[in-house]
Amino acid sequence: MKSMYLRETRSTNLVLKEMLREYELPEGFVLRTDFQSAGKGQPGNSWESEKGKNLLFSVLLYPQHIAIDQQFILSQLVSVAILRTLNSFCAGFSIKWPNDIYFGDKKIGGILIENSLQGSKLNTSIVGIGLNINQKTFRSDAPNPVSLRQITAKNQRRKNILQDVLNNIYELYSKMDVDTIRNEYSENLYRRVGFYTYRDNKGLFEAELAGIESDGCLKLKTRTGEIRAYYFKEVAFVQNV
Repeated sequence: MKSMYLRETRSTNLVLKEMLREYELPEGFVLRTDFQSAGKGQPGNSWESEKGKNLLFSVLLYPQHIAIDQQFILSQLVSVAILRTLNSFCAGFSIKWPNDIYFGDKKIGGILIENSLQGSKLNTSIVGIGLNINQKTFRSDAPNPVSLRQITAKNQRRKNILQDVLNNIYELYSKMDVDTIRNEYSENLYRRVGFYTYRDNKGLFEAELAGIESDGCLKLKTRTGEIRAYYFKEVAFVQNV
């Protein structure tokens, strides 16, 4: 496995995309940094991270064996890999659909996967990961951040955690046991059991989780038994009503 470290950069995903235009990089190549000046989460979101405290990195994959309509399996795979790593510290972690990592009702990590296509197949996937490790204080207007340091009351070795995450990603990716990945993802979903408040373009409603389709579609069942289906950004989790 080859890797590159930059003390500071705009965004590891962005730089890795630029590198791919000029170089042939091996699958599993990792670009990591201590600080991103233009760190980003999902479209429209930014990512706060104190310099030298957290994990910020991108992994290059060539998932050409995965059909375009099955690409959500990569989000599930990476989410499960991170969860396996964090579960070695304590219980209480979960995956908030589609691919945020939570501890209780607080966000400890996020994933941004950017795919390029070739015909009906995926060509390259750049998997950007941000994990809050040793940050003690968050100053942005993000509603609910938390770090592993805050959870465990101990500073953690970032390089060890990085290696564990990568090992888990590579193991799941090499085996590509789709049923195992999907089952583990579903079993560890945030708000997996019970009715909670959500918001869609019609307003607030209460529902329970009814399942996740292979393309990433979230299905919710309202108290009246209605099944509602949503793709990313079409529904919001409401924590305080």
